[in-house]
Amino acid sequence: MKNDYLDYGKHSRRRSAGKKTAIAAVIVMLIAAAAGLTVFFVSSYYYEIIDEQDQSVNAAPVPVSVAETMDNPGAMEQTGVYGLWYNSQSAEADDSEASIYHPEEHLWMGDFKDERERVTAKGIYISSSYMTAKFDKALELVESTELNTMVIDVKTEDGYITFNMDGCETAKEIGALTKSIPDIEKTIKKLKEKGIYVVARIVSMMDPKLSKYHPELAVTKKDGTLFKDNAGKTWLNPFKEGVWDYLLDLSRECVKVGFDEINFDYIRFSTGKGMNDVDFSADAGERTRIDAITDGLKRICEEIKPMGAFVSCDVYGAIVTSTVDAKIVGQSFFRMSQYVDYICPMVYPSHYADGYYNLDHPDMHPYELVHHALLDANKVLYMIDPDGNKADVRPWLQDFTASWVRYHLDYGAKEVRDQINAVYDTGYSSWLLWNAGIEYTRGALLDP
Repeated sequence: MKNDYLDYGKHSRRRSAGKKTAIAAVIVMLIAAAAGLTVFFVSSYYYEIIDEQDQSVNAAPVPVSVAETMDNPGAMEQTGVYGLWYNSQSAEADDSEASIYHPEEHLWMGDFKDERERVTAKGIYISSSYMTAKFDKALELVESTELNTMVIDVKTEDGYITFNMDGCETAKEIGALTKSIPDIEKTIKKLKEKGIYVVARIVSMMDPKLSKYHPELAVTKKDGTLFKDNAGKTWLNPFKEGVWDYLLDLSRECVKVGFDEINFDYIRFSTGKGMNDVDFSADAGERTRIDAITDGLKRICEEIKPMGAFVSCDVYGAIVTSTVDAKIVGQSFFRMSQYVDYICPMVYPSHYADGYYNLDHPDMHPYELVHHALLDANKVLYMIDPDGNKADVRPWLQDFTASWVRYHLDYGAKEVRDQINAVYDTGYSSWLLWNAGIEYTRGALLDP
């Protein structure tokens, strides 16, 4: 199939000898004119990730949005406002964003007495569609290995809720409640009796269900019609307080039934092509996309943490090092980490373009890619005031073969374990494995 990733070595094969000579001459002139410059960078176009964490194990997802500068020693001399390394040619643009972060005059939640018991999580994800068919198999894997955590779907990419929530009137009103998990209290009790840490995954802004019944909460185009991403799905508008009210209602219900942690996925703005026709100015005012996402997460943390549950969020791996991507999707690794308990970058090697971190084909270098990405995460967190909240980094790792990528490896025990070792070698201890088909590599996991 067509290679969707950047191919820096791609050239036309139909060139006459004369054209080749002319092009060579132009290249020589350009090189001479560029003498003395030390920084070169490449920015790619943006695409929507249809399935943020490779929802289909067989179909290829549209490539992750990539807007990176090539790894170049001359370009890594300063840090931007997020603690991110940026290219000197874009320094002016980065500095213009310095006002988006306003340190608080007092310690945030300074009166909160944290009595929650933290867990070094080593876990797997299980989707709502496999809760019946593969739950016992997943549970057996957790019990027989070093794993101790299960991330379970609560709100899906289609906006449905996987169990009955008596206290969420909006979910009832729009018909979002299902019985994918017939008895959630019984399920959670069973897991906890086995010493398993239980995480509720909430797909946040992608929500065709709520958007349909409450279009006033959805992202709309300039002509007033609903925005739809490349997969035809509608999204919620993070600038709307009602969106965060809904997510808070869902979070409260998850805590009530016993979840240890609330994990927010798709906690971002869409990067679909149609976003060019969206105007947020009426709702945003002077706030940026990063403000909208960060302020909403802060509000959730202020209510959910005192209830005894932890709060985490999933972010693109690229936003750790790319200020461009951070601004577009509204995810600032630096700012989000000052509120949530755990921040979970999706550092799947298959989702990085060729050349990232000077790796020819990142999917073929699982250890190196994860190691580089988490070292950058270290740099960002180092800049956060140690007296305030600082999230623990808990990355999502790739336990699937990205056959749609032109240059890829068949991911087995070695490739998965290499990523886990990279986590440990960068000073972190928690990690999560992703496989949309819930087929995890037993050979990559140690015994209990």
